[in-house]
Amino acid sequence: MTLLSVTDLKTTYRVGTAPVHAVDGVSLDIAPGETVGLVGESGCGKSTLGKTILRLVEPSAGRIAFDGVDLTTLPQQRLRAYRRRLQMVFQDPFASLNPRQTIGDILLAPLDVHRVGSRADRRQRVSAILSQVGLPEDAIARYPHEFSGGQRQRIGIARALVLGPDLIICDEPVSALDVSIRSQILNLLRDLQDRLKLAYIFVSHDLAVVKHIADRVAVMNLGTIVETADAQALFAAPRHPYSRALLSAIPVPKPRAKRSRIVLEGELPSALNPPSGCRFHTRCPYVIARCRSEVPPLREDGTGYATACHRTGELPGAEAIVPSDGGFSPTLEKLVAAFNTAEASGRTGVIS
Repeated sequence: MTLLSVTDLKTTYRVGTAPVHAVDGVSLDIAPGETVGLVGESGCGKSTLGKTILRLVEPSAGRIAFDGVDLTTLPQQRLRAYRRRLQMVFQDPFASLNPRQTIGDILLAPLDVHRVGSRADRRQRVSAILSQVGLPEDAIARYPHEFSGGQRQRIGIARALVLGPDLIICDEPVSALDVSIRSQILNLLRDLQDRLKLAYIFVSHDLAVVKHIADRVAVMNLGTIVETADAQALFAAPRHPYSRALLSAIPVPKPRAKRSRIVLEGELPSALNPPSGCRFHTRCPYVIARCRSEVPPLREDGTGYATACHRTGELPGAEAIVPSDGGFSPTLEKLVAAFNTAEASGRTGVIS
């Protein structure tokens, strides 16, 4: 069963008179209760894709089918009903909350817009949501500046939850937080998913976070998806040269860990004028003439991988790229340790 199906989605911005194809032909399916991680370099189109799915940014072409209904054809009035089931947690908890409103007003606003229940029902719902995200009931009367960064992100999560969505797009939800708070928010998101059967699109450039929260991963490069696979499989053996380069860039604090670092050479392409053929060919160490002229389709291989590369079957094995002990940088190791410790002890979503 598919909850969300994105087909050949395109989003184009204008910079002066020049078009920028921020999302260019993306296709992606998400099942109920699934977490799909979306990774890639800054500027590759991850956040634009998330906003386009919600139609916060209008698509230029393509189809966004949510529960079988094409959202791209809906007028704003009908789209509003589906936005109850599609919500977003934004990257910056400091900028995404109105400093002039109390937390109660912030959480009541979507309920008022969608005319959910009576006024008393709405206030009861807000109190229940605050409890679910680990905030005290007296938070209703307080203002955003009275909370820490982690608590503000909990408020952002509560705002996304208050309408009872089926899918939440998390746009870099922990990137503005320190390591200890990140683990709390990640545990909270996982706990809420288990209890409420939520699906997530988790946008991040932090590969350690994605590895530990995602069921599947989609890798983006210059507006296109170049590889998708189950998270554990992709981190163990990435197949696309771009995915391999991303994973090989993870710092490892273990001098004796056996791994090979892929150093990309060549020119970083501009989104204003992407290269012909495979968009990674200007930096790919395995480029051949065909790569420069022919766009590789995203093909499934029957083993859970889908890769957009002409030479997937010819490339050397990826076993040496990621250390067998799974090492990360000291900061990322601290995050992973905190995440796993909290999970093992069952203390999810608790403010310390």
